[in-house]
Amino acid sequence: MPFVHNVDPRWIEDLYRRWRQEPAQVSEDWRAFFAGFALAEESGVCPRSCVDPEFALKQSGVQSLIYRYRDIGHLLACTDPLNPCPIRHPLLDLANFGLTTADLDTVFHTRRFHKPHATLREILEVMQQTYCRSVGVEFMHIQDPDERQWLKDRMEGTRNRPAFSPEEKRTILEQLLRAGLFEQFLHRKFLGQKRFSLEGAETLIPVLHSLVTAANRRDIRDLVLGMAHRGRLNVLANIFHKPLETIFAEFQDNLQYAFVGDGDVKYHKGFSCDIPPVGRHGLHLSLASNPSHLEAVDAVVVGKSRARQDYYGSGGEAVLPVLIHGDAAFAGQGMVAETLNLSQLEGYAVGGTLHIVINNQIGFTTAAPEARSTYYATDVAKMLQVPVFHVHGEDPEAAVHAALLALDYRNRFAKDAVLELICYRRQGHNEGDEPVFTQPLMVEKIKARPPVHELYARRLEEEGVARHEVEALSAAILEGLEKALEGRQPQPDGGFHGKWKDIRREFSHADAVETAVPAERLRELAARLARVPRDFVLHPKLEKFLEQRHMAVEKGEGIDWANAEALAFASLLAEGHAVRLSGQDSRRGTFSQRHAALFDMESGTPYLPLATLAAGGARFDCYNSMLSEAAVLGFEYGYAIESPQGLVIWEAQFGDFANGAQVIIDQFIVSSGSKWDRMCGLVMFLPHGYEGQGAEHSSARIERFLQLCANDNIQVCYPSTPAQFFHLLRRQLKQPFRRPLVVFTPKSLLRHPACRSRLAELSAGRFREILADADVAAERARRVLVCSGKMFFDLAERRAALQREDVALIRVEQLYPLRRDLLAEVLKPYAQVSEIFWVQEEPRNNGAWAFIAPHLARVLGRHVGYIGRPEAAAPAVGSHRLFKEQQEELLEAAFGSGKATTNRHE
Repeated sequence: MPFVHNVDPRWIEDLYRRWRQEPAQVSEDWRAFFAGFALAEESGVCPRSCVDPEFALKQSGVQSLIYRYRDIGHLLACTDPLNPCPIRHPLLDLANFGLTTADLDTVFHTRRFHKPHATLREILEVMQQTYCRSVGVEFMHIQDPDERQWLKDRMEGTRNRPAFSPEEKRTILEQLLRAGLFEQFLHRKFLGQKRFSLEGAETLIPVLHSLVTAANRRDIRDLVLGMAHRGRLNVLANIFHKPLETIFAEFQDNLQYAFVGDGDVKYHKGFSCDIPPVGRHGLHLSLASNPSHLEAVDAVVVGKSRARQDYYGSGGEAVLPVLIHGDAAFAGQGMVAETLNLSQLEGYAVGGTLHIVINNQIGFTTAAPEARSTYYATDVAKMLQVPVFHVHGEDPEAAVHAALLALDYRNRFAKDAVLELICYRRQGHNEGDEPVFTQPLMVEKIKARPPVHELYARRLEEEGVARHEVEALSAAILEGLEKALEGRQPQPDGGFHGKWKDIRREFSHADAVETAVPAERLRELAARLARVPRDFVLHPKLEKFLEQRHMAVEKGEGIDWANAEALAFASLLAEGHAVRLSGQDSRRGTFSQRHAALFDMESGTPYLPLATLAAGGARFDCYNSMLSEAAVLGFEYGYAIESPQGLVIWEAQFGDFANGAQVIIDQFIVSSGSKWDRMCGLVMFLPHGYEGQGAEHSSARIERFLQLCANDNIQVCYPSTPAQFFHLLRRQLKQPFRRPLVVFTPKSLLRHPACRSRLAELSAGRFREILADADVAAERARRVLVCSGKMFFDLAERRAALQREDVALIRVEQLYPLRRDLLAEVLKPYAQVSEIFWVQEEPRNNGAWAFIAPHLARVLGRHVGYIGRPEAAAPAVGSHRLFKEQQEELLEAAFGSGKATTNRHE
């Protein structure tokens, strides 16, 4: 029943009389309603008699109709090239608003419409043309009224279809032809080879071309793109202008010497190029390398973009991140939601990312009803209250318009925007796959669809473009492809330009790297770190904390772990190196050890003492991250590959949680140098140590990182003293190359009285990969215990308690690359000692044992024994009592009286 039939007209009349007497007597909505009629009456749009109850309800219905079209008009949009366009939606029927076709020529007053009054026919025409043609828009979930009104004005003013000039239309056609003919050429010349064709979604190419052109005109300096394998070769050829000769050589597998390391398949590789300037700067395009793990590259691209923005000092105006997604991955991969959640956070915002979802309505063989629980593949993006544009994939003009509108929105409001191209996949998942087995009906529909470039060419021919022009353009494109196939591959770019020009690709041992800092300089830095602004109200405990740190440096002894870290940061900042630290609770530190940010007790204002020491354009940033490992680590990896002269650190709350980011570790951090020749100096702080806190708060999984080590790809260190940690951090920027650094950091040792260093150890020396025993003479030793990290302090404490001066303790501070030469040098004096053991607190199938045992055997010429916990499915027990029993057995075995020593000659 229409709404008008549910309201008593006398009630409306009474409300109107009361409003006339005193407007405050009725609600705000009714005040606005009656004011509108008064305005209409004064302007002569309708006579006073129009303010009758039935007309008033119709007027209200018109406003509701406008709102509903804006809200759900996308449900009537014609956006699916494989299915008939919807012709009605019950919620948009006129009867729902108390209206009929008899009202079509009635003039109504409107609010927040481009005209103050219009006929219902005109209103419907505007709403349907704007929201129910080739572009469907979701934007009414946005709570900011200014954003909503801006979008309404931009869309309804043009009916979401601006007039393109003949030149612009020819450009769109050329891009479609280049995209379509490129795929057809590859299909003919390299039949059956995987290329993950863009066919069915060729509209992506004019969309990207328009974005690149618009970004160049807007003085954006960098566009950083991330995408999966679908259509990647097409984008490389037609947007990034990667030489076709190189692409074809990759198909022919003729690139014998064109890559470093292991290389990767052609549809994973990155690329960069420079676009000639239209504005002031020109535009640098960068396509991030990525693995087959869908969406894993998202946070990497955002991190790269933020690093470049920080470098320029200009925020989102200078660097535009663009991410291309698949429909199944956008809905299914958690990395998407994590990356979206980064978008408005202080330490991770990039002024908005443009998301383009290629919705080919299938995920490998999985249909949409099996792949998601949401209506749209893009529904997760509405968590950000940003617009989502759903566009017919065979209407390239609509797609280009929506892309440019999304870019303008992003630039105006510094927020993400989403463009969904609803299209199809002409081939199978890859070119060797047969889709008809699982989607026979969809395949038949696709076979009936001409390529997009043919459809658009026909459209332009109807508008007056001569057929011979299209044929000539096609012929020229095909001629260029043929020439490139026969052409010579250009010399590959060796990389390491710009910010990387002073960095070496090759790894080398850092014996000559100087990391010491003069004592007086350290005292000066410590004094500055202890100061706060004059009116700053510091917590009394932190006041004491800062004073104790300062005094330790002044006295030259008792420097703990966090103090050494702060001094390393301070010295690097003062030398002009940026330092960025990010992770869960990293500002204070999980164990309340760092306090990089101090907070005024009265105002809550933060103060970062380290930031005051940055010199030469450097900066200190320390951010508490959101509760995510994967996206945040991916972000910091992306940041690090753009920051070779800065110290970029990701810190896990506990090292155990790093496996929440295993894809980033496996596919990017440890292998990017080998696969893509992309080095980085990212540092990972992973708190590790057995203290009876159970299976999830004990182990950073040393064994997993060591299993990933090969060809000097990463550095894995378990330093045991604050001084070692100090030198290790400084070494990361002082050595001539860049490799990721994994540091197993302490928990209980943060406050252990024996885990302290002297100022003299920081002002002299360097990081030592192997530490010999300075307390036991080699000739007196009857047993040698080799260990790493925290285990040393447990062994040293027990040795002192037993007064065992015949037991030597050797520390391996750098597990990889293992300095076997230094290890042999340290162990050489113990050649006649028969009892040599590796000791660890981790279970036998965890920790460093499996990695280091063969190295020790090679150095010594014999196998060594193992002392530690037995093999276990979980890295640690949950019972604190059982933990203590195990630890006691381990220590007893280490000193010759326990059962934890097993099979010493394996």
